[in-house]
Amino acid sequence: MTADEPEQLFAPVPLRWLGPIRIGGNVFQGEQEVPLATYETTLWPSVRRGAHVSTLVEGGIQCTLIDERMTRSVLFECGTAAAAYEAAQRITASEEQLAQVVTETSRFAKLIRINTEIVGNLLFVRFEFTTGDAAGHNMVTLASEKLMDAILRDQPTLHYGSISGNLCTDKKTSAVNGIWGRGKNVVAEILIPKELLERRLRTTAHEMEQLNIRKNLVGGTVAGSLRSANAHYANMLLGFYLATGQDAANIVEGSQGITHAENRNGDLYFSCTIPNLIVGSVGNGKGLSLITENLERLGCREEAHAGENARKLAVLCAATVLCGELSLMAAQTNPGELMAAHVKFERESK
Repeated sequence: MTADEPEQLFAPVPLRWLGPIRIGGNVFQGEQEVPLATYETTLWPSVRRGAHVSTLVEGGIQCTLIDERMTRSVLFECGTAAAAYEAAQRITASEEQLAQVVTETSRFAKLIRINTEIVGNLLFVRFEFTTGDAAGHNMVTLASEKLMDAILRDQPTLHYGSISGNLCTDKKTSAVNGIWGRGKNVVAEILIPKELLERRLRTTAHEMEQLNIRKNLVGGTVAGSLRSANAHYANMLLGFYLATGQDAANIVEGSQGITHAENRNGDLYFSCTIPNLIVGSVGNGKGLSLITENLERLGCREEAHAGENARKLAVLCAATVLCGELSLMAAQTNPGELMAAHVKFERESK
């Protein structure tokens, strides 16, 4: 640090390890404790209760990684919509050559898809990449900058508009991320037997199914929720993101997920679909000693093929979200239980 640089300060956020959570699926199989950093201390016992249930169910929480990509949309200005249309056709036709530009720019970023949108004389181009073990914000911005340079050299009818045209969409609620994808798309699901549901969560499959329909689906629709029907994904996401060095602002799109509950002859099928999990095991925020220790303890700093650590991190995050969502939903089927728990644990912490 030089004399004119300000001292680096840190905001203390309480952190606890919870679990273990039992997980299966196409990325990770086993039991793993997870860290949550939060000021909402009642979140810890709630997630812990869901985690304990997972250890009592055969197979635990099944987590399926559906897709992964990081995006950046750029904006070009054209003289007319016709010129924008013709440029869009040429850009999508040259995807193979543009992919080579990315390869020459980064060891890890790979261009996998190009989408375009035209509004008047404006051309929005959405680039989609894989980014290895990094969340990839800076990586895809740099790659998109190089792509813009290459396109502007070859397309004389285009002019620079912006390196980010908001079709990405980064840290904002939108429909496009759920439709085209941004980050890791993970589905976490569990099947809880009737007896275990009643004994450990003090609820029934019928009550959970009805509450999910009326609260998350109907209530969310009345509220105008956008591609989102859940109770509180943001709580678990923020705690997990802070504990593992993620960009916490990405909980905005990350919390756009859907909870689904089914009564299967008294047993409860319960799932959390989280299409926009933006996590990485390397990059900004990961060099702090505590964060590095947490990632190592999670087994997400291993020598592995590019992307495997980030995929495991996403799966652990999704399982954590399900634990907290399951526990809160169960509590809300019982009058007074939610507030009683808050009063009990918050008073104990003082």
